[in-house]
Amino acid sequence: MKIQQFEDKGLAHYSYAILSECQKEIVLVDPARNPQQYYDYATQHGAKIVGVIETHPHADFVSSHLEIHEKTGAIIYAHSLVGADYPHQAFDEGAVLEIGKVKLKSLHTPGHSPDSISVVLEHEGKDNAFFTGDTLFIGDVGRPDLRENAGNLTAKREELARQMYHSTREKLMKLADDVVVYPAHGAGTLCGKALSEANSSTIGDEKFSNPALKEMTEDQFVTYLTADQPFIPKYFGYDVGLNKQGAPNYQQSVQAVKRLGKNFSPEEGALIIDARPQGDFKEGHLAGAFNIQNGGKFETWLGSIVDPKETFYLVAQDDKTLEELIDKASRIGYESKIRGAFVLEGKASVTSPKIDATAFKENPGKYTVVDIRNASEVKEKQYFAHALNIPLPELRDRAQEIPTGKPVVIHCAGGYRSAAGSSIVEAEFPIAKVLDLSEAINQFSSL
Repeated sequence: MKIQQFEDKGLAHYSYAILSECQKEIVLVDPARNPQQYYDYATQHGAKIVGVIETHPHADFVSSHLEIHEKTGAIIYAHSLVGADYPHQAFDEGAVLEIGKVKLKSLHTPGHSPDSISVVLEHEGKDNAFFTGDTLFIGDVGRPDLRENAGNLTAKREELARQMYHSTREKLMKLADDVVVYPAHGAGTLCGKALSEANSSTIGDEKFSNPALKEMTEDQFVTYLTADQPFIPKYFGYDVGLNKQGAPNYQQSVQAVKRLGKNFSPEEGALIIDARPQGDFKEGHLAGAFNIQNGGKFETWLGSIVDPKETFYLVAQDDKTLEELIDKASRIGYESKIRGAFVLEGKASVTSPKIDATAFKENPGKYTVVDIRNASEVKEKQYFAHALNIPLPELRDRAQEIPTGKPVVIHCAGGYRSAAGSSIVEAEFPIAKVLDLSEAINQFSSL
């Protein structure tokens, strides 16, 4: 028996292939959007994919379970409460899937969602591994506030937090200490708030070190779990629905995106996502464009700033990067939202002014400062005492709150978000002077 972990760093997502070497059969757990890596793994081992387990309808990425079923004939297993629209077999509490000497046993572990399951792997009569989906992470448990308005079943965060308390105490923590924990996410996901950088652990180590598993009352746990959760990106509810339905074929959907000619001119008022480096963007961009730079979290910020009901043009600096960006958009199901994708060479007509950091530092009162970090970050460290705090995911909806009688300075912690934020405010107030403090924030302590 072999367990192979696959990682999508951008979404901090882990998926798994469980290989029965004697049967040459594979069961996948929570596969990512592009299934090619799983096909390659099966070919490498001369094995057949016979099953796909979905621990719940994921909010933060799109799964390829339906596509894999259609290509390989693999049976999809999910809890009956999912209300799945795709062909599947119920994998409720007590259900067992056997491949060779491996038994995969379902535990209903609601808390992150009402329909969450965790899967115990028994090998040769002994519990060996535990695939916890978004129920138990390394150093945390899944957030309980994503299913208040999404999915076949909805539930309030307090209700789900109480369910999480019982799932962890009455099921997860009763497993043997040496059982290996394999979660669906690692550090950087927005499905939890304090995940470790580790990609696996054991039940014993989590019972010892995971704050969410410490001894506390149910009410104390609810208070702990519902406090200080990160923001919810706009695309999360959309992905829950898409995963419940089953996503379209990855390659066909990506290839269907219109590739437009270089330096294409979108119609006036169109939403444009320009993913070029901020230096190139500021030297010349299309009017009204938002600068969401290509990087490790591009898809997260794309789905946090752009609503799934919107469509947009996608801009990159070269063809290779453009294809990479389309792939990243597809991981959250946004390839279908792209009206057209094109390369922008040279400089477009609109430029962004550069900040004089020295002048700003000498007299910050002459500027309107907008801090676009999350409220929890501002609470932990404030750079400018009179800054207006509007977190980046809320900026498009709240930009009109910003006074523009003075030059507007946008800042975050390191420069990536401020590039996006300053472009959003610039698009909202094209006549105002909007400045990006960017990495110059490192020159400032609390003022």
